Amino acid sequence: MNALNLICHRRKDRSFIYKGHQFPVCARCTGLYISIVAYIIFLCFFDLTDLIRILGILFIFPILIDGFTQFFKLRESNNKLRFGTGLTGGFGLFIAWEMFLKFLVQL
Repeated sequence: MNALNLICHRRKDRSFIYKGHQFPVCARCTGLYISIVAYIIFLCFFDLTDLIRILGILFIFPILIDGFTQFFKLRESNNKLRFGTGLTGGFGLFIAWEMFLKFLVQL
């Protein structure tokens, strides 16, 4: 088993192909990882208010809706949509993770 398979399914039909080479992760994970790095850089320059954090958690819902409707074969997604929901979902997940860690520290 390849170590990359532990972080993404790497299906060729759900991955971007550039000049004949498949990205190491699928379109959704590409968006997710880009947004996580962008979020960390963003936090170096800006502080998020509680309202923005709560609104940011709503960013998780598009990735959930896209993933579950595709999983239950209610519709077929495409790589552009997967990438977009990965971007928004990554921000939402990291905001939720940050809030969870702050909660743990306060205990």
